[in-house]
Amino acid sequence: MKQVKKFRLASIAAIVSILFVLAGCGSTQNSSKENSDNSQKVSVQHELGKTKVPKNPKKVVVLELSFVDALQGLGMKPVGIADDNKKDMIEKLVGGKINYTSVGTRQQPNLEVISSLQPDLIIADVQRHKAIYKELNKIAPTIELKSRESTYEENIDSFKTIAKAVGKEKKAEQRLNEHEETISKLKNELKEESGQTVLPAVVRDTSFQAHTSSSYDGEFLEKLGLKNAVKNKEAYAEMNLEQLSDINPDILILANNEGKLVTDEWKTNPLWKNLKAVKNDKVFVVDRDLWTRFRGVISAEAIGKDTVKLLNNKQQ
Repeated sequence: MKQVKKFRLASIAAIVSILFVLAGCGSTQNSSKENSDNSQKVSVQHELGKTKVPKNPKKVVVLELSFVDALQGLGMKPVGIADDNKKDMIEKLVGGKINYTSVGTRQQPNLEVISSLQPDLIIADVQRHKAIYKELNKIAPTIELKSRESTYEENIDSFKTIAKAVGKEKKAEQRLNEHEETISKLKNELKEESGQTVLPAVVRDTSFQAHTSSSYDGEFLEKLGLKNAVKNKEAYAEMNLEQLSDINPDILILANNEGKLVTDEWKTNPLWKNLKAVKNDKVFVVDRDLWTRFRGVISAEAIGKDTVKLLNNKQQ
């Protein structure tokens, strides 16, 4: 009996030892895989050259709003955002609360805060952040893309580049297919307005800034079947009432600043009253954040739905 007990105890001990060894091997394999992923690099072409970024980066800092839109479309959330210290603006962009650290303004991001987040990847805007590219690259691998003053198609290109950088190319392809289907449906809902001239613009207290066919919203509205009233290689064109009267668009879409506006003065002028858009009740005031600041796949779809709602008076 004693020999049997000893044999059983020895067998149990042997089994336990084997389990520990197997567990150790599994842990070592997982650790090796994780280390391998961290050591692997992906070469990403961007506006300032090529940058090698870690494969499947987890901690991403973004310095423009369109990059937040891009990551959301890929099922990711950044750890840091240059949000202009306006968390409510980011909540409006993503449709709810989001856990992230503000890294300051888009114009002047805080490098110390960015560094404290120990990011795997930084995504910056080539227009705003070209001058600090070297400093950003010392913190983490950085790619600089077109965002501010980008066209709709350039924004789509940036989305694809971000997808490659974060290892989500298949997800991006699927999302863009869905995007094209959505835009096609929206365009079909606007077929009665197809070919009408439209002029999106930002209105401030002393200026009326028309968004041309080369602007983000101007190009996107043409994708919906409308025609931008101002064909220009420059994205924006400052305009007075006389020039607006000469162009005389069928539709006016105004993203207004708060407070006093230059159009407040124009409204008493016969030139304003004789505009086709005014006479036909096709002057629309829209959310400036959505129409001119956010930019991206998700935001474009929201703009498209907004356009259908405005022109066809349909609830989306």
